[in-house]
Amino acid sequence: MASTTRITRMSVPAWPKYALRITFGVIWMIDAVLKWLPGFRSSYMSNIMGAGMGQPGWLQWWFHLWANMQHPAPTFWAIMVAILETLVALAVILGFARKVSYIASAVFCVVIWGVAEGFGGPYASGASDIGTAIIYALVFMCLLTLAAYTGTDRYSVDYYLEQKISWWHKVAEVGHPVQEQPVPVAVVPVQRAGTTLDGSRPEPVPH
Repeated sequence: MASTTRITRMSVPAWPKYALRITFGVIWMIDAVLKWLPGFRSSYMSNIMGAGMGQPGWLQWWFHLWANMQHPAPTFWAIMVAILETLVALAVILGFARKVSYIASAVFCVVIWGVAEGFGGPYASGASDIGTAIIYALVFMCLLTLAAYTGTDRYSVDYYLEQKISWWHKVAEVGHPVQEQPVPVAVVPVQRAGTTLDGSRPEPVPH
């Protein structure tokens, strides 16, 4: 008799992934709120230009590129950063398009790390850390990996959208959601009255 294999995702407690995702989203929301304050806009350009100070000469072209691109309209770029951080926070808290959101947010963090934080440098005497944005990028990749093992978060917008939109798993899940296959029930042939299992009539019993 052929056996049927069940394919299921790794069984892990549900609450830690919800707590991690929502807590990280709240942290991003606090950071986004701070970006909407006037002080961030007023100091935005000086922070961008200051990121290149003390950096090695072979990296100066990178910092000059971003400074020259944003210098004509620093307020616009400051507001764009605030908008992007707000969208990231909402997407993480609500669990919206998790795969795309996590990847895009990780890329965004790397850009922040490489521009505003100057790759965490300059790495001269007295340097104590490598910057925070690169750590945020790592957390997003950890969330993406966790989503690959645990599947759809029940307490997320994705959970409901996947039930309504057939293709939504492509932007929400790492791979197609794996469904548990039921074990087929053995089919028992129906025996008609007055016949054997093979369909023939039984021999009469002599008296």
